[in-house]
Amino acid sequence: MKKNVTLILVVLFTMIALPAQSQLQWGIKGGANVSKVSFNKELFKSDNMGGFFIGPMAEFTIPIVGLGIDAALLYNQRGVKSEDNNFKQSGLDIPVNLKYTIGLGSMLGVFVAAGPDFFFNFKGDDGIVDKRKALLGVNVGAGVKLLGHLQVGVNYNIPLGKSGEVTVKEGINAVFDKYKTKTWQISAAYLF
Repeated sequence: MKKNVTLILVVLFTMIALPAQSQLQWGIKGGANVSKVSFNKELFKSDNMGGFFIGPMAEFTIPIVGLGIDAALLYNQRGVKSEDNNFKQSGLDIPVNLKYTIGLGSMLGVFVAAGPDFFFNFKGDDGIVDKRKALLGVNVGAGVKLLGHLQVGVNYNIPLGKSGEVTVKEGINAVFDKYKTKTWQISAAYLF
């Protein structure tokens, strides 16, 4: 019984001490992305398209353990180029990642991150492309932390469902094709 009480007290005091050492930082994050859309190539020919994202972010870390959570509220523009049109998605992107950092001294750290991504589209149907208003995806990424304030990373976003539908007219018939928008991102963040 004494061992159980001692173990419970040690766990309790550890849980109390960790938040005292944890850090919450705010900053700004931005970068460029390249989107790839998966269409049926026989119906619709498309190519990768560049875009950008920018917005505020927050990071909560426990320095001794190396674990943390980062979240951002980003304006994100992504899309696809086609032979006839460019289909852009502009919206609010909310990535929430569990981040593990390995410190290589006080001035440098390497991190890996993964978590859900919530995207809310500002526009829906434009006549040819019907874009879903809300998308759920998964982020995986890695990067480096420099000088305690700067972070540079690469991220890959994979949607969990379809991103929308495109209507292609063939003569008098209309053909519908569902698509997914997968996105590579290169980002830089500055934390205050």
